[in-house]
Amino acid sequence: MSKKIIRNSTVLFLLFSVAFFSPFSVSAGSTRVIEIRKKAELNPTIRLNSTSGSEELNNELRNFLAVCGWFDVTEKANADYVLQVSTAGSVNFSLLQGKNTIASWKVRNHPNQRSVAKTVVDTTIEYLFKQLKVRGFCHSKIAFCAETAPGVRNVYLCDIDGRELETITSYRTLNVEPCWSPDARTICFSKYGKSGIDIVETTVRKPRLSRILSSFNGINTGAAISPDGKYMTAILSPDHKVDLYLLGLHRKERRRLTRGIAVEASPCWSPDGKQLAFVSDRNGSPRIFVIDISGRNMRMLPVVPGGVDAVTPAWSGDDKIAYATRLRRGAGYVLAVYNLVTGENKVVTTGSGSWESPGWAADNRQVVCKRTLNGKSSLYIVDTKTGRERLLLRTGSQLFDPAWSPCLKK
Repeated sequence: MSKKIIRNSTVLFLLFSVAFFSPFSVSAGSTRVIEIRKKAELNPTIRLNSTSGSEELNNELRNFLAVCGWFDVTEKANADYVLQVSTAGSVNFSLLQGKNTIASWKVRNHPNQRSVAKTVVDTTIEYLFKQLKVRGFCHSKIAFCAETAPGVRNVYLCDIDGRELETITSYRTLNVEPCWSPDARTICFSKYGKSGIDIVETTVRKPRLSRILSSFNGINTGAAISPDGKYMTAILSPDHKVDLYLLGLHRKERRRLTRGIAVEASPCWSPDGKQLAFVSDRNGSPRIFVIDISGRNMRMLPVVPGGVDAVTPAWSGDDKIAYATRLRRGAGYVLAVYNLVTGENKVVTTGSGSWESPGWAADNRQVVCKRTLNGKSSLYIVDTKTGRERLLLRTGSQLFDPAWSPCLKK
């Protein structure tokens, strides 16, 4: 396995500067939530009561309360909860239920008011939903690919509200399928070059350093890092057969998990690191299979009634698999979620267009995905509990392969 060190240029292409930063269809920082479908499960309402002298902090608090997906923000006096915020050197905030204060905190003020607002909202989420073991994820990031020219795709980052855009790679080639390391310090992706496809790992923070993790003859795609950071899955074709492999990241190890004429794709890890889900056409149409990392106990997962295939699986921390499926041949994709614990299998999108490539947030409730409508692709957040669909990012470029990072605490 090659450990060759390379450096990335962080210079934006002029073409990308023109296309990518064109005005959004929804203004950056908008708290508008597009509700396509309502269900019985409703979010608690929350009202912000801030005496902070910082208009920026107040706006960011309202923004992240809205986009976190766990509250319905209201101005009504009878809200389920009131978030009381004041600044006097530090940022003091309390959570009220009715007239009763149920919790209070203090955090250090900081010139970066977005970061302060993320911390306040994360703390509120973790306190109110601690029985569900929900982790605050406002500091998390979403990686994705943007096509800035024919044959050129690169990896970028944004916040959970679609703002704070940042370039990760700037190669004049295809760079696709980003995935996060468990500590969210690096991103792996497949880089197309003149001699083949390599899997490359790049640090998120500057100065950006990269190394090639896999450069075997043939295909090197579908990288996914194990929860303990010791292994990587990859789709390789050293003998011209496209199969699933397990690679050691800290020692030389290559284990072949599938073998045959079927084509495998899109591996992802179970939260305990003992199993893998992947796509295979071994039964005709693409379907999702689960296999132990030993290569044993392979089984095919069911699809929703009427589903003709299943692709791009993502495994949540509480054992649900989100995937894309078509309800009839030739139709666009919808997103569905299969609960491995309860056996429930349901479609979670109803909006028009084609929905693909889901990636779970750390709350095990929301997924980021690609939506294609009228030939244009954009990124959406889908709440698998309430059915709400929120536009995350739309630009002048086609967008692909979103991946939500683990929690990033500041």
